[in-house]
Amino acid sequence: MSPTITLFVACYNEADNIEATLDTINAACLEAKVSFEIVIIDDASTDGSQEIIKSYIDSHQDIDIKVEYNRINKGLGANFGEAAFIGKGTYYRLVCGDNCEPIETLVKVFSKIGKADIILSYRPQDVEGKKITRKFISMLFTKIINLISGYNLHYYNGLPIFKKYDVMRWQPNSHGFGFQADLVTRLLDQGRTYIEVPVRGIERKT
Repeated sequence: MSPTITLFVACYNEADNIEATLDTINAACLEAKVSFEIVIIDDASTDGSQEIIKSYIDSHQDIDIKVEYNRINKGLGANFGEAAFIGKGTYYRLVCGDNCEPIETLVKVFSKIGKADIILSYRPQDVEGKKITRKFISMLFTKIINLISGYNLHYYNGLPIFKKYDVMRWQPNSHGFGFQADLVTRLLDQGRTYIEVPVRGIERKT
């Protein structure tokens, strides 16, 4: 049977974080009681991430993990679209390989699967360890996108849950970090429903 959700794990030089990220995903999905698969795309890492991924897969045969290793760096947005075609889940979400989302955050958003076409998450409080310049840029970015699009969302880059078909059908034009705002606003223009979920985040430790 196809899993409920395909989780795309983006990895670029995350040797110190990728194993913990995969452990967090597994624990969260078990707690949320959601069937899942993991699609890892390593974007031409040079720090030993690939060897760690291979070792993890070998020692966790009980987890459905697919992996691709890029020979050249393609960027997050490009890999986001590619992984959707590899996975078989009904829903789809990006999980960054830096382990910056606690288990409780993933459980909270996974529990909302099926409530709307798009599950958007945002952080109502400051992210632990996030610099003030990044906070300002995030706030400004959100205000600009709201102004341009006519929507009034809390945040656009909070790693939403999408229906995988929508990602495959309406792939974003942007391959940079703005691809999430691109895809969210495009789908809202198509009449997709959404809910926003407040969550807790942490800044990457390494």
